Amino acid sequence: MPSRGRRERSAANQPYNPAPPPGPAPMSVYLFATLDTKGHEAEFVRAALRALDVSVVLVDTSCVGAPQVKADVAREQVFEAAGTTLEALQKRGDRGEAVNAAARGATALALAAHGRGTLDGVFGLGGGAGTTIGTAAMRALPIGVPKLMVSTLASGDVRAFVGSKDILMMNSVVDIAGLNRISRSVLTRAAQAMTGMVRGGAAQAGDDKPLIAASMFGVTTPCVERARAVLEAAGYEVLVFHATGSGGQTLESLARERLLAGVLDITTTELADELVGGVLSAGPDRLTAAAELGLPQVVSVGALDMVNFWARATVPAKFAARKFHEHNANVTLMRTTVDENRALGRELGVKIARSRGPAKILLPSRGVSALDRAGQPFDDPAARRALYDEIKRSADAVPVLELDLHINDAAFADAAANALLEMLRTRAK
Repeated sequence: MPSRGRRERSAANQPYNPAPPPGPAPMSVYLFATLDTKGHEAEFVRAALRALDVSVVLVDTSCVGAPQVKADVAREQVFEAAGTTLEALQKRGDRGEAVNAAARGATALALAAHGRGTLDGVFGLGGGAGTTIGTAAMRALPIGVPKLMVSTLASGDVRAFVGSKDILMMNSVVDIAGLNRISRSVLTRAAQAMTGMVRGGAAQAGDDKPLIAASMFGVTTPCVERARAVLEAAGYEVLVFHATGSGGQTLESLARERLLAGVLDITTTELADELVGGVLSAGPDRLTAAAELGLPQVVSVGALDMVNFWARATVPAKFAARKFHEHNANVTLMRTTVDENRALGRELGVKIARSRGPAKILLPSRGVSALDRAGQPFDDPAARRALYDEIKRSADAVPVLELDLHINDAAFADAAANALLEMLRTRAK
């Protein structure tokens, strides 16, 4: 008989996909909650959904105390789906480890149900731990699957929980610690909202044109708007993502879900925030999905002249001697240096050189943003040259074309759009 350690490792390496029950399985809303502390509140939501004729699968994601109510999916099953056991986690007594395991298990259960076609939506309920667990399952599901998280954290920064998915965060107003006139009202409305989403059905299909993702910032808007018009005239639907961190993450996510025909990555500014420490980083995986999946992509250097911070008072003291532009009272932009541009050029070139499909890099010699133009505050030919020379050194066999244009010139936008169209036409032959 295998040891428990071997069992855990073996389970962790296998996808959790239990056999479907005999006969057609009903569609259900999966309700995730830690039933040792939020059991009564979860039971209230389950009853509210059932009163609205919505089928519910209540999943217990707790680890420590005894469940307050009976779950439809016991916590032992959740941790089995995570490749471990409740007994092992309770013995170790590490709450953080238990929460992470519950998040993995909840994700595995949701994906398995979605794969069987038995999941209508996901409803989460909780504080810090419950929000971490519930939204992990939600982020793993495709866009369009109803996702609602009632959370004590919903009034703050929820980017880490929402990520790039269509998760509805609802503020619990009071702590989820007992039923009272406020919590009953909030939970009732949440149940009604979930009912509306699952009853409403999927969005009506459009004309199903192939999708292209494009990245844009305010300072590259003329370029992307012009390029979008060219691509749409050629029969494509263009999804434009604002390069504010979450925008870049969403673009990468859609590429990995294989929803895109191609990528027009004009505005790669999020690389600068990741490198220097700005507030709009999309993380280290930015500019990797299209390359790994072989999607046709045209890439440029839009807004790599800047790193983003909030109001001037929020800029770290170590940057005091740098060049700044106050975009408005809440946004401060900092010019990237020659050395930073050299590093950015190396990163961009190396990432695109890994492309498994057609790729091309276009460089505008007269400036990379509205602020990086002759007479504008971020105009810096030396920084641009350091960026471009390093891209050319690092891009390997990927074609790099430098045009004597500004990024917002119509001719540059046309060149970028037409380069992508040529790749797409060639691939279609």
